[in-house]
Amino acid sequence: MKLYKKIAGIMLAGLMAITSLSASIPAFTANAVDDTCDDWLHAEGSKLYDMNGNQVWLTGANWFGFNCTESFPHGLWSADIDVLLSSVADHGVNCIRYPVSTELLVSWMNGTPLECNGLNAKDTPSYSFNPDFCDESGETMDSWGVFQVIMQKMKKYGIKAIIDVHSPASHNSGHNYNLWYYEPSASDADNMALAADGTAMTTDHWIDSLVWLADQYKNDDTIIAYDLKNEPHGKRGYDGTTCPSSIAKWDDSTDENNWAYAATECGKAILEVNPNALILIEGVEQYPKTDKGYTYDTPDVWNAPADQSPWYGGWWGGNLRGVRDYPIDFGSETLNKQIVYSPHDYGPSVYAQTWFDKDFTTQTLLDDYWYDTWAYINDEDIAPLLIGEWGGHMDGDKNQKWMELLRDYMVENHINHTFWCLNPNSGDTGGLLDYSFSNWDEEKYALFELSLWQTQETGKYIGLDHQYPLGVNGTGLSLNEFYSSYSSTEGSNINGGTVVGGSTTPVDPTQPNDGMFGDVTGDDKISVADLVKVAKYIVKAKNADLDTTSADVNSDGNVNVYDMILYKKYLCGSITKFPGEV
Repeated sequence: MKLYKKIAGIMLAGLMAITSLSASIPAFTANAVDDTCDDWLHAEGSKLYDMNGNQVWLTGANWFGFNCTESFPHGLWSADIDVLLSSVADHGVNCIRYPVSTELLVSWMNGTPLECNGLNAKDTPSYSFNPDFCDESGETMDSWGVFQVIMQKMKKYGIKAIIDVHSPASHNSGHNYNLWYYEPSASDADNMALAADGTAMTTDHWIDSLVWLADQYKNDDTIIAYDLKNEPHGKRGYDGTTCPSSIAKWDDSTDENNWAYAATECGKAILEVNPNALILIEGVEQYPKTDKGYTYDTPDVWNAPADQSPWYGGWWGGNLRGVRDYPIDFGSETLNKQIVYSPHDYGPSVYAQTWFDKDFTTQTLLDDYWYDTWAYINDEDIAPLLIGEWGGHMDGDKNQKWMELLRDYMVENHINHTFWCLNPNSGDTGGLLDYSFSNWDEEKYALFELSLWQTQETGKYIGLDHQYPLGVNGTGLSLNEFYSSYSSTEGSNINGGTVVGGSTTPVDPTQPNDGMFGDVTGDDKISVADLVKVAKYIVKAKNADLDTTSADVNSDGNVNVYDMILYKKYLCGSITKFPGEV
């Protein structure tokens, strides 16, 4: 084959392959010229980046209700959706984690959406608040219709969505389920655990319905992440009564209740239809002391006395010790850049854990629980963290102290997070809003506000959408606005306070590149000549030697078609710096 044909083939292969890559390699899509599909994120080490190689920080809150019997976010029975969402955005919340149920997703997937109980817009005063939830005939939309309207309004206000499978079934205590599946039993009828049609919610239901939703929104970057299952948990009883198969475990088996295996299979299935989505993976509750030789299968491990426990405990979904022994692997470096580990952490007002017994500090919390349970993942640059739930009552005492310590630790170490919660009707934490869902708890918001991504001097909140600013009152910025006008001057509170370079203005490729990163021809600029030289190197053309350190523009240790695609993006002005550029 002629050399130019090989080079052309490499370039064509790169363009064809790009649709299956994660956001770590900027993608050419049909939507690239409009305001959608340019906000996908990916991981490099413990940080998240946008398609331009700029760091981003997810600082959001939870809003539950889709997971409950009402099948819509609570508060919309009285609060106008536009007023509520615009207020949330104006207060600096750049993403919302929406709990849902597998039962709800299955109803959408099957074309029989659950009805919204309590949002009868036609016959109640809520019609005057939320006319957008009525169809053309004036009837209240079902849950799928309401969801789609809310996602469109999220885009309008520059807020991103995280979808969290909170429980298998739709009811207000569904979070109590240990696992992501269940088989109905006689006792379920007493605790409202049955799905609406009385059937089981299986592992297949869970995976298939998540994949269905990801496919529906693969060309809409409003939903940027999927939290596969809220708080997998369960612990063995000291009297041996707990069945080993009834708890969420984390090991290298293919057992159905092995959360690591289930999360791997579900995450890979989602990425098959949308390789750009972030996959949030929570922990479990108990993890065996593998450093002392224990496993889930150690003889008599289920009957060990309490004072000789072979287990490390944790909050439900909070124990990520298993990542060190059995990290999640989606099968390729590219797909693994979509992994975000997502523990939950709470203070003593939720439960009086042993690490609160002392006059605790950040260091004692790290020593006694945080570091080995989840903080090491961020500290050792293994993957990003997103604390999916944290919060609690403002007690002026230990719980408030814990919230302040965790908040400051997340700010100083660039840990993503979503506060629990906007809703005031969370019994063990309270919320950021009052029961009108219109007014903010000023004291709690003041504590929370310091953890939001914002510029260091003017205090403008930074959104995750490149085009739409966060909010409507001028307190928020789009990503493009921040990186073109603020990042290199006042910077932001990311990583505890950072000023970085950055521009979203298309680069003239004929001008010298000050950093010279990617300049393999030595002519002090990035041009088509560099692209051609990289292509020749890839096809092993004669005399095609080059500085591979400079050519490896995504810094993955290889010079290949992925680097060449980044050169093309740079030359057409779609990116202004290479992901590997310091």
